[in-house]
Amino acid sequence: MKKIVLASLIAATLSGCAANDPNQKTKTGAAVGAAAGALLGYAVDDGTGGVLAGAAVGALAGGGVGYYMDKQQKEMEAALADEQARNELKIQQLENETLKIDISSEVSFDFDSASLKSAFTPTLNKVADILQRYPNTIIHVVGHTDSVGSESYNMKLSERRAQSVVDYLSAEGVSSDRLFAIGKGESEPRATNDTEAGRQLNRRVELFVKPVIEGQESEAYQTP
Repeated sequence: MKKIVLASLIAATLSGCAANDPNQKTKTGAAVGAAAGALLGYAVDDGTGGVLAGAAVGALAGGGVGYYMDKQQKEMEAALADEQARNELKIQQLENETLKIDISSEVSFDFDSASLKSAFTPTLNKVADILQRYPNTIIHVVGHTDSVGSESYNMKLSERRAQSVVDYLSAEGVSSDRLFAIGKGESEPRATNDTEAGRQLNRRVELFVKPVIEGQESEAYQTP
């Protein structure tokens, strides 16, 4: 019964979005993700001891989460060692076991473009390969820009760039159920926009790989 309720609720959530909007997934990714997470949290138990949440994305037992994410981080660091040495990206694990991959837009996109550079796709191929081998995670792709240009334009550019990464990872075999694109435009600078060096730091794409933890499934869907 709860499976039917869950499917109906998700369908109702999605039907509220404009069907003819080509940027629908980007614009509503965070909202749909949060809704899906909340619905999964509601349907954790089917009344017979079975876990409904994670039918598409499996959940990890709490005690094994640290080992699972540590192992995934080590594989990422080994596969992307060359990129890290060239300062093209940075990998770190946050306090909540989330794995963060910080990618410079200088190596991933041309100026004012949302098309991935062909030279960067081999890097995303490595990322996609590892993500497929660690399926108990949700991936939030977050785009950021500097403050050059209007705020609305920068928001749309950051959304398009995040969506380009999501689309590529999906095409390489990562389940679309696990992928969400979020644009934050110029709203979260990590350096001053008054210098070129600062603006370069602010132009970036971040991947947050969040574990789906048994009993806390909804947290994986919360926008970072």
